[in-house]
Parts: sequence; C-alpha cells; structure tokens
Amino acid sequence: MSETVKTYTKKDFTSDQAVRWCPGCGDYAILAQTQKVFPDLGVDKEKFVFISGIGCSSRFPYYMDTYGFHTIHGRAPAIASGVKLANPDLSVWVVTGDGDGLSIGGNHTIHLLRRNLDINVMLFNNRIYGLTKGQYSPTSEVGKITKSTPMGSLDRPFNPLTVALGAGATFVSRTIDKELKHMQSMIKRSHAHKGTSFMEIYQNCNIFNDGAFSAQTDRDQKAETVLILENGQPILFGTEKNKGVRLDGNKPVIVDIGDKWSVDDVLVHDESDYVIASILSNMSYQTDFPDPIGVLYAVESETYEETMVAQINEAIKKKPKGNVQEIINAGDTWVVK
Repeated sequence: MSETVKTYTKKDFTSDQAVRWCPGCGDYAILAQTQKVFPDLGVDKEKFVFISGIGCSSRFPYYMDTYGFHTIHGRAPAIASGVKLANPDLSVWVVTGDGDGLSIGGNHTIHLLRRNLDINVMLFNNRIYGLTKGQYSPTSEVGKITKSTPMGSLDRPFNPLTVALGAGATFVSRTIDKELKHMQSMIKRSHAHKGTSFMEIYQNCNIFNDGAFSAQTDRDQKAETVLILENGQPILFGTEKNKGVRLDGNKPVIVDIGDKWSVDDVLVHDESDYVIASILSNMSYQTDFPDPIGVLYAVESETYEETMVAQINEAIKKKPKGNVQEIINAGDTWVVK
C-alpha cells in the first residue's frame, strides 16, 4: 500500500524567523524559489534536512521550516554525509557558498561528490566573501580588487563546474538567481537525481560585489552572454538564436548560422556525455564564449549508501550478529593485577 504524502504550500516551508540578508541580496530569490518548489516534490516536509556551514548562504536552514543544522565552516558535507548514512530515507540538502564550499571546505566538497551519496548541493557563487565583508574568494577573477587584494588578486579562480566534474559528480548544473523559472526547474532536477547533485547558482552580492553577473542578467545582453542548455537540442544562443557552438577538432568555436553554417553543423547537447560537459564548463571566465546554464552532466550510478547497506548485509551473512562484550574479549586479552 503506497504512502500518502501530505499536500503543502509555500507557507508550509517558510519558518517564523526574520530573514537577515542585506536588502537586494540574491539569496532572497533562491530562498523564495526553493520554498515555492518544495511543496511539489512529493516528499513529507519532515523528511527534508538542510545543512550549512558558515557564510551568508549558511543562514538558509533558519528560513526553511524543515529540519536542519547550521554547522561549522566548510564541514557541511561531512555532517550531511553522516545524516544521510544514518537515515537514507531523508532528502538531504547542503547549502554553501564559494568560500565555504571551495576554500576551507573544498576537500570535503570533492569527497562528497566522488562518493556519490544521494545528497543535493546548492553552491551560491557571488565570487566574493560577503559575510566577512568583501575579501576575494576562490572564484574571484584574476585582478579582482578587494579589501584583501588592493592591487588585484593574483589567484587563478576555481571554476565550480570543472571542480565538480573532476571530482566525479554524477549531476552538475548551473542557474542564476534572477532566472526564477529556470532555477525552479534546476531544483526539481537536482531533487530527482539519484546521487550527489551539484548546482552552482550565480548569486549577486549587491554590497561587496554588485554586478558580478550583470552581463548574464541584463535584459539587453543576456541573450548573447548566456547559453541555455537543453538535452538533445543544438547548442544555440543569441537574440535570434543565430549563433551556435561547434567543434573544430576538439576545440569549441562560435559560428554564425547563415550561409556557411547551419543548425546541423552545431554541437548537440547530451547530458550523459562527459566530454561535452567538460567543454561547456570551461567556457566560464572566457570572454569569447557565453556562460552555460542548465544541466551540463547527468548520469545514473550506484549511490554510496546503497553500497554501504549491501556491504553491511553481506557482513551479517558471513558472521552472525554478536555483542559488544564478545568484541571486547576477542583476540589477545590480559588481566592487570
């Protein structure tokens, strides 16, 4: 007999806590779309858990009326892994930022991705440290002038998408805080994926890095600067969808659709193709290419918790259940007089 899931509204996922982000922060849009989408996921709200580290994004668990933990800097993936392994039936969400998730928490993030637990990662990327008042972050551009780099950052930035792909993530996507409908679809896709889903969200910090993604959000520019990916469809962009991406050998090039090139010459997106995902992910930080948004990569693979349960069951078959005292007395023992 199937279990009946309760009917919810956005209000059911809205906590009684005052939202404390700067007015105009992109985090508000992400929170609102999450609260709007969650009633439609078909899961009892008691099964949702939000886990965060430290940063502006990490206040998220307070504002969702679900279970949650506000943990320590960079360690949300470790806590989330423990929660999921202790209760695999829970829908576990990690909310992190480009500093929390890719700097002090970078090691934890990559190991969560490679293990493929059924956990959803939402990484808010504003290319700055907002909570600590405007230092450069792992995703800040070369030459970025901040309070900690007054002459410009010398660091080459991390690209979250390439980091996720390199770590072996089975689901990699990107959306933008101002693309509300698109963000909703990415949240739904992340939840539906079985395995670790990694979703980067371009998020504007209007206090310390305002306009970091203005080229991707400006109404008059975004058709030329944003590439909206659709599985099985030609990779096209531009105001008139008159530009496309094709491969010259293994090198992506931009072509104009017209006399020389047709839609048939353009690369077709395939979410299951790691090579295509890698090519698309590397378009970020390159001024000659548009920024891809949507699902870059999605494949099914056995989850960590599935293999763990199978291993435990196999161990029980091989050796019957014992007790703690037998374990203590096993092997060499001695009496101290």
